[in-house]
Amino acid sequence: MIVDNPTILMFGVFAGILIILGTVAVAIGVFGKGNKVTQGRLLKIKSRHNKEALIQQQKKTLFKKEEKSIIDALIPKPAELRKRLKKTGKNISFKNYIISNFTIAFLVFIILEIISGLTFFPCIMVGLAVGLLLPHLWVNATIKKRLAKFTKQFPEAIDLIVRGLKAGLPITESIYSVSQEMEDPISTEFKSITDEIRFGKTMDEALWYAAEKIDTPEFKFFVICISIQQETGGNLGETLSNLSNILRGRSQLKLKIKAMSSEGKASAAIIGALPFIMLGIISSVNFDYMSVMFTDPRGQVALLGGFLWMSLGMFIISKMINFET
Repeated sequence: MIVDNPTILMFGVFAGILIILGTVAVAIGVFGKGNKVTQGRLLKIKSRHNKEALIQQQKKTLFKKEEKSIIDALIPKPAELRKRLKKTGKNISFKNYIISNFTIAFLVFIILEIISGLTFFPCIMVGLAVGLLLPHLWVNATIKKRLAKFTKQFPEAIDLIVRGLKAGLPITESIYSVSQEMEDPISTEFKSITDEIRFGKTMDEALWYAAEKIDTPEFKFFVICISIQQETGGNLGETLSNLSNILRGRSQLKLKIKAMSSEGKASAAIIGALPFIMLGIISSVNFDYMSVMFTDPRGQVALLGGFLWMSLGMFIISKMINFET
């Protein structure tokens, strides 16, 4: 029978994987509509204040053209990847990141070939998946941690700017005082703003340049407040003080949402861990009974399919309990 032919079965599984990946891509597009709406509103505000051309120019300056290689042709959207690497705040080059992907994939492939007894196709698929996933998750975690720390410090930085304005200092000197008094990453980013101004850029240019790197709603609120105040006038200290209160309120609301969604996250963790726990229990009780799933091609296909469907389910659950999207 066709089902008993491992080769045909493998091709069927590969086609199924492509379909699943396509489904995930569509799901990402659907769940990302809220972010697109937010970005659209920001673009309207930026264009209203004639910032669009400025942003495009700063994008070119921020992500300077690096030496092109064959890797750029193989990797989709290399400019976006470079942008993400810069957001980590660490000196990670594009070349080193790609090398780490292939190195991890090769090591995982070799380990599986030696100790697992799996055939070539599952080993190479798992190796590629791990090689692409682990560095991606590490970069995401690093960016998220850095932005969370920045957001937590930001209201204090605004208060420091307000105190400087009330003391009679200009806005540029108040921003410089933040770079001297606060810790990283606030100090690093505000020092970058100060350096850009000293090198000849206007306040708006330096702020939007930093906004492209930091890319958080809180900092964009700050930039828009200063941009509007420079065009219309008014009490900047009072405006920033109100913004600081609003950002603290947003932070408190996020904590409440985190507490409300904790039950759903715990349920998702239990559901996701249960199959692996049962796998370990059955293997320890009767390994010969479970070893068929690792040695027989049909069992390998079943494990791979189950893992993919679990991953898709966990992704959907994570979006359902994420109140920010």
